[in-house]
Amino acid sequence: MTKFSSIRELFSAFYKEQELLDEMFKKRKLPSYKYEYALELVDNQNSRIQYLIDRSVISENSNFIEIDDLFLQFFEQVLEVNEDINTSYINENIQNVKQNISYYFDESNEQRKYNYLRIIKNTLKKIGIVTLRNIIDLKRNVETTFKNESNYKIKRSKLENLDKKREYIKSLIDQTRKLISEDERTFFKSALDEELNQIIIQIKNQLSKSTHNLIEIEKQIINFLNQIEYQNKIAEKLRQIKYLKDQFILETSTNYKSVLSQNNSVIFEPNPSYPLNLSLEYLQTDEDAFASIKKVAKHIVNKVVNLKWPIADKIASEYLENQTEEEIQINLEEIKNGFVASSYNLFEFILNYHFPREPSFDEQITIFCQLISQYEDIFKITDEYKIKKGIEYVIVYAK
Repeated sequence: MTKFSSIRELFSAFYKEQELLDEMFKKRKLPSYKYEYALELVDNQNSRIQYLIDRSVISENSNFIEIDDLFLQFFEQVLEVNEDINTSYINENIQNVKQNISYYFDESNEQRKYNYLRIIKNTLKKIGIVTLRNIIDLKRNVETTFKNESNYKIKRSKLENLDKKREYIKSLIDQTRKLISEDERTFFKSALDEELNQIIIQIKNQLSKSTHNLIEIEKQIINFLNQIEYQNKIAEKLRQIKYLKDQFILETSTNYKSVLSQNNSVIFEPNPSYPLNLSLEYLQTDEDAFASIKKVAKHIVNKVVNLKWPIADKIASEYLENQTEEEIQINLEEIKNGFVASSYNLFEFILNYHFPREPSFDEQITIFCQLISQYEDIFKITDEYKIKKGIEYVIVYAK
């Protein structure tokens, strides 16, 4: 077996054969993927497929190929579509935290002590993330099992096994809480690391969220098991009735006539039903589901409806007439030139200046401030002040 020599080579192979790997990953639920289909996606170059086979990215079996389990698990975990619930990984991380806390206390070298602390922080992060992912996978598996498993006995057995995994995850959550709250309380108080404190707060929130989700999953499993039990009882009764009917002993072996005569149910009362919403993954990957969709689509007629949009009223003529609005602009440059040629101070000059329109006193103050700010270099600002209409202003002359 040939190995990848570097991360760069690995990513390069993934990028080059992304179309093939993407197609194979989408169809990973199918029993087999033919080699000839893969050839079409690599331009009929056997060497490109052989390159992946040699490096164990895909495996070949007769005329079929599939993505190797190692890479398949990697893709599913990164994309969060994996169905396997890895509770042992959480337990290993808990034990890893305990071991490294022990090493931390026994170590006297500060640098090595910090390395143990770093491992503990990273492991605690993993525990929170993996716990949430396992709960997401558990919820998905519960729904998929109930919706897609056709054998009632197997369906019940799978749900019961998933419920055991739920209980195990709950036990691991309790162990994690005990670890950070009781068992290693001395360590978490003595470590005095701000990042560690933030991680503890984060993992407590994650564990709290996980606990609430587990309660909902437990309710869902109980509901699904009750539905299976109800459906099994009906199926069993129907089998018994059919057997007695086939043996022509239904009337003599049962009292169904008297039971029916005493039944006062409304004839049109709907029977209890438990509708199932098929998962999108099942509809996208299963060939029988696709055939059913096409069959239903044939009976659907798309009716084209010609909508008549309302016509707006005619625009009034007065809105179409040109209207001119005049606005008189004050030319600061012109005022400055006139002031430089005069002997007045700036404020008195503005008060006596002939503007195109008569400005208010507030506007005259604004013009005074604008001129000083724009032409400060050519003005002589004195230390003398005067008051006009309750406004104190500085005496400004031209240089």
